[in-house]
Amino acid sequence: MALVSEFLGQLTLSYGAEVEPKFPTVVPVRDFDPARDAARIETAIKTKGVDEQTITDILTRRSYEQRREIAFEYERFAKKDLITALKGALSGSLEALMLGLMKSTAQYDASELRASMKGLGTDEETLIEIVCSRNNDELTEIKRVYREMFKKELDKDVAGDTSGDFAKLLLALVQTKRDDPSNVVDYERIDEDARSLYEAGVKRKGTDVATWITIMSQRSVPHLQKVFERYKSYSPYDMKESIRKEVKGDLEKSFLTLVECFENRQLYFANRLSDAMKSKGAKEKVVTRIMVSRCEVDLMKIRSEFKREHRRSLYQTIAEHTKGDYQKALLALCGGDD
Repeated sequence: MALVSEFLGQLTLSYGAEVEPKFPTVVPVRDFDPARDAARIETAIKTKGVDEQTITDILTRRSYEQRREIAFEYERFAKKDLITALKGALSGSLEALMLGLMKSTAQYDASELRASMKGLGTDEETLIEIVCSRNNDELTEIKRVYREMFKKELDKDVAGDTSGDFAKLLLALVQTKRDDPSNVVDYERIDEDARSLYEAGVKRKGTDVATWITIMSQRSVPHLQKVFERYKSYSPYDMKESIRKEVKGDLEKSFLTLVECFENRQLYFANRLSDAMKSKGAKEKVVTRIMVSRCEVDLMKIRSEFKREHRRSLYQTIAEHTKGDYQKALLALCGGDD
């Protein structure tokens, strides 16, 4: 009997919080031989002029766990650190992409956040993209890893690097107080939240930003989707138009990112990729960040949203707007044409 209740306990544990299904384009390779991979990478690095193709082929087609094993074997066999060796052998966007792949998704997000706040000036775009698009579980893991990697607290760094309502919103998100999705639809609360959002913004002169922050940082995503639907019965504008009318600058970008991610997170990333590749000389930093951070999470779904929204495949778009070894690496992570 004890066994049965223990088993049921485990079941409820795994079903308590909604775990999002994964749609990766990069999955563990079968017949994996880390020692052979490590030896091939060492040969590629030692080749005159460096054989980038082999390095790309191996690292973009192995999961993070497998890359870790390769790094372990490489150090044993070459008596040096693989990351240091890659830094010496590669450069530019390809180097950034390969070094990104040597980190776990959370480590990569944490180091991107750290880089966006370190030194003079803040890269708000990166800060907004990561903090506003990651779910509770992802943010919790990023905070843990951030502390581990940099011996600092993410919320303290965010507070020290941003100000005003923008800082308040980011901190509210980093505190991960969002409700878990519930099986019960609370229509009264949906209506209440929709009305509160309207009364805090469009209905009055000036915006009661604190109310917006509370609702958008604490309610579950399915609840908020229904709130935004209900909102339209109070306001002449939908939520995104209301945000554009009420707030400006980084705060506007953050709220818009949140709403877009609540409505369809993969479409948000698809649009970010499209915009980043539209500019002359693709914004390689943005493209690299999304491809690396999502390839083992939901890049397959981002790909299908991209095709649906932009009428052409992500694969073709990458092929058109990037070049060289960097392009080959991105196409490998993309995992095929739609």
